[in-house]
Amino acid sequence: MISRELDGSTLILRLEHPGANALDVELLQALLDALREAAVSEASALVITGRGSAFSAGLDLFRIVEGGAAYLERLLPLLNELFLALFRFPRPVVAAVNGHAIAGGCVLVCCCDHRVMAEGGARIGVPELYVGVPFPTAALEILRHAVGGHRVASLVCGGQTWTAADGLRCGLVDEVAPADTVVARALERARRFASLSPAVFATAKRQLRQPALARIEQQAPLDDADIVSMWQTPETLAAIERYVEHVLRNKTGR
Repeated sequence: MISRELDGSTLILRLEHPGANALDVELLQALLDALREAAVSEASALVITGRGSAFSAGLDLFRIVEGGAAYLERLLPLLNELFLALFRFPRPVVAAVNGHAIAGGCVLVCCCDHRVMAEGGARIGVPELYVGVPFPTAALEILRHAVGGHRVASLVCGGQTWTAADGLRCGLVDEVAPADTVVARALERARRFASLSPAVFATAKRQLRQPALARIEQQAPLDDADIVSMWQTPETLAAIERYVEHVLRNKTGR
């Protein structure tokens, strides 16, 4: 589910989950466990990537349709916990975006300090509103931090998915590399960050992310209970099921 490879002092975490590395309860927990292990390891930096044609296709909507509101009770807190754990991780984290990074997969990318995406046909973006689901506070603020406040509204409300080149222009990724070099380029960037004083890097990272974390701390208690309830309504679950039937089944054959 998560493979681990040490390249020098940089730990590569690779998502290897059936179904385009879609985020289900098991994968979220595996990623959290991997981050906790990394935090007490001697790894100086992390590179996160995927296997196959996807970095992560976002939440596993098939599982949500099957499990309904009870499954969401388990899924959404884990999703929020993972985003915050990765966003707060004090050491350098670089995303090697090997393929599609959609919705929650895009937010996972945006948690990282630097984002390298492979050239080609892969797409990145946040179409949540067009699936029919709201953004949890942490996901929205992490996206705002990554792309800037002047861009976030158009990305969220527009709902488009972008090629790597367009993702670079709109701020979702920091650089584009040939597909066969994307991990190597991410490793180079991770090593460069790791060459800095760990304490100095961690302090700068905390300072840069503090405004987003402060907004999360302030708004999440006010908004997230209602957002979770909104995910669980019959109307939202019906919208997810329509999206699965009309869009995803045609693409995946599941």
